[in-house]
Amino acid sequence: MNTDYNTTNYFKGRGSQIKPHNKFFQNAYVTDHVEGLDEPLLSNPGTQVFVEHPKKIINKVDSPDLGLMFSMNPYQGCEHGCIYCYARNTHPYWGFSAGLDFESKIIMKPNAAVLLEEAFNKKNYVPQTIMLSGNTDCYQPLERKMKITRKMLEVLLKYKHPVGIITKNSLITRDLDILKPMAEMNLVTVTLSITTLKEELRRVMEPRTASSFKRLETVRVLTENGIPVNVNVAPIIPSINSDEVPAIIKAAADAGACDVHFTIVRLNGDIGAIFTDWVHKNFPDRAEKVLHQIQSVHNGKLNDSRFGARMVGEGPVAEAIHQLFSLSKAKYMAGRSLPPLDHSLFEVPKAEKQLQLF
Repeated sequence: MNTDYNTTNYFKGRGSQIKPHNKFFQNAYVTDHVEGLDEPLLSNPGTQVFVEHPKKIINKVDSPDLGLMFSMNPYQGCEHGCIYCYARNTHPYWGFSAGLDFESKIIMKPNAAVLLEEAFNKKNYVPQTIMLSGNTDCYQPLERKMKITRKMLEVLLKYKHPVGIITKNSLITRDLDILKPMAEMNLVTVTLSITTLKEELRRVMEPRTASSFKRLETVRVLTENGIPVNVNVAPIIPSINSDEVPAIIKAAADAGACDVHFTIVRLNGDIGAIFTDWVHKNFPDRAEKVLHQIQSVHNGKLNDSRFGARMVGEGPVAEAIHQLFSLSKAKYMAGRSLPPLDHSLFEVPKAEKQLQLF
C-alpha cells in the first residue's frame, strides 16, 4: 500500500478524496488558474449536521435480489466514509455530492421514533421485519450523541416488534439493555459487516469505522448476551480484500457468529469515479488490475445493475470468490444459521389502544 501521502492532496480520515459533480446541478464553483485549468474547490471538511423532519420513517423495499422488505434510516449520509458505499448515490438527491459531502454533511431525523410509533398505532398495521438500517449506518458516530436509533429500539421493544439491525460500529453494545430482552423474545438479529482484518487497509477504506478487532469483540459480546449475529463479508473487492475471506469467516465463527454472507463490490453511479480516484491514490501499483477485475465480474463494466448478478458477479474471478467463500463457510460455519424472528408477539400497548378510541 502506498502510504507516502502528500497531505495537501490527501484528506486523512476521509474515504472519498473528491466531490463528483451533482447531476442535478447545472453549475458548480471552481478555481480559475492562470494555466487555464478549472479545478473544484476542495478542502478537508469538518462534519456538518442537518435536520430533516420526514412524514414517515418506514420504507418499503421491493427488490428481486432482496425480496420484499422494509427499512428505516434515522440518518442520511454516513461519517464512516466507506469508499465503496452504495448509499453515496442517494446524497445528490439532498443537494450534496456523493463524495466528501456524503461523509461530512449528515442529515438526521430526530422525529424517527415518534413516526415509528405512529405507524405501529395504525389500525391496519401488520408487523413485518424491518431493517435498521437499509441505507446508512444507524450506529454511525452521530448516534452516540443523538440516540435516535436507541429511541427507535425502545419503541420496537415496547410494541414487541421484530427488527434486523445492520451496522459496523461497536456502539451497538451500548443498547444491550434493550437488545437482550428483545433477543429473549426472538425479536432481533444483528448483521455486522467485516470487510478486512488488516488495520492499515481499514483506515483508508473505512476511515471512521470501528477497528476489525473491535468489531469481532462486538460479535462476541452480542453472542454472549444471546443476540444472534450474522457477519457480512462485504463487499469483497478483487485484489484488495478477496484473499482475506477464509480468515474473516474463521474469525467470525470463533467470535460466535451464527451465519455469514457476502457481496462483491459494485461501483454504481458516482462511486465509480470516487473509487477509481481512491484506488489510484492508495494502490498505484495495482490500481488498474483491481479495476479490470471488478469490470470482469460485472460484464465488462464497473457496475452491472442486473438483478441476480449485480451483488454476486459473474465470470472466472467471481466464481473463484464464490468457491473460496463456500469452502470457508462449510469449514468454519457448518450447521449454523440465524434463528427466525417472531412476528406473533406484536401488540399495541393498552394505553395506546385507549387513545385510538379518541
